[in-house]
Amino acid sequence: MKLKFNENGSFVIMQVSDPQDLQHVRHTMVRMLNKAYDTVKPDLVFFTGDNILGNHLRDARFGSRKVIRTREGEFAAMEKAISHIVSPLEKRGIPFTMIFGNHDDMNEISKEEQAGIYLSSPLCAGLGDETTPEIGTFCLPVYSHSGEKKVFNLWGMDSAWMDIEDKKCYQAVKKEAVEWYIRKSEALKAENGGKPLPSLMFQHIALPEMSALMTPAKPSEINAVPSFKNGRKDAWVKLDPAKARGRFGEPICGCRENNGEFDALKQQGDVLALVLGHEHKNNYDATLDGVRILQSSAASFRCYGDRSRGVRVFVLNENDPERFETYNLFYADLCGTSLLSELAYIWDADGEGKKKAALIAGGLTAAAGMLTAGVMKKKK
Repeated sequence: MKLKFNENGSFVIMQVSDPQDLQHVRHTMVRMLNKAYDTVKPDLVFFTGDNILGNHLRDARFGSRKVIRTREGEFAAMEKAISHIVSPLEKRGIPFTMIFGNHDDMNEISKEEQAGIYLSSPLCAGLGDETTPEIGTFCLPVYSHSGEKKVFNLWGMDSAWMDIEDKKCYQAVKKEAVEWYIRKSEALKAENGGKPLPSLMFQHIALPEMSALMTPAKPSEINAVPSFKNGRKDAWVKLDPAKARGRFGEPICGCRENNGEFDALKQQGDVLALVLGHEHKNNYDATLDGVRILQSSAASFRCYGDRSRGVRVFVLNENDPERFETYNLFYADLCGTSLLSELAYIWDADGEGKKKAALIAGGLTAAAGMLTAGVMKKKK
């Protein structure tokens, strides 16, 4: 699929990070994303990992009891889970691409097989091929509206994979992927008359260097969050205001291994911003050693999160490709603040247990009151 700028010179990308759901989807997330698609009308949707909750595909609808016993059953559950995020785009004719997150790969279905599910849609763009180091690492050019010239580039970088035999999840951008990025960046630069081709890079997990965006804090400070070590609350941290601004609801959790990606970004100078997911409650704009970093919050209602559940939007300009606009649309922006929207949020969102219990208790109390009133009226 060839992506092109529109006749008016714009190209709009919507990032959806961590939808992280199952075959039995939380419908409030689907409604929120549908609202986003209809409001923004993006030219491309970029899913930035943890697109499904891959390690729970065999679970019962309620609870964690395993009810799917076969690999075929797990594959069918995966197809259904993926359909919940792909079908709304197919209905609207919106192209999409994706990278993997740590939860996507925690099952018996290989990444190549998963990619095949996405690629079965004619609207799926990108993904790796025989020229890239892996299926989840690729580049996706955006051409001029005439289709003659590459004006912009989108990098997808794989940052997590599962060793099924060792039952261990590795978190790193592989050395081979970093080396491929440098080579490909140089090739695009040569095609572009010796100038770096402006680009955005999307990956799931933060870089190890990004721990420098945090600074020690007191528990009473705004946006201060506890940092844990060995399962114990070790200290409190917040975003360093000299380096970052935005929402901060959990410590930065970078890749465990460092294969030189951050140094490569500084060296090549083509990436206008590194765009991340993985950290459900974090949503900020940062600059570290000259590299701009955009952390986006989760869309998932099945997993932990907060009122920053939503999407991020990028608006590119063909006539000025080195500048772009970005903004967030959160749940309240998309679904409003009516009583029904609030009830839907509470009912579907994980982490709202106390409010759910209060709703149920209130409903039972109201029902009992109505029943009592009816009995008393009948007696009279």
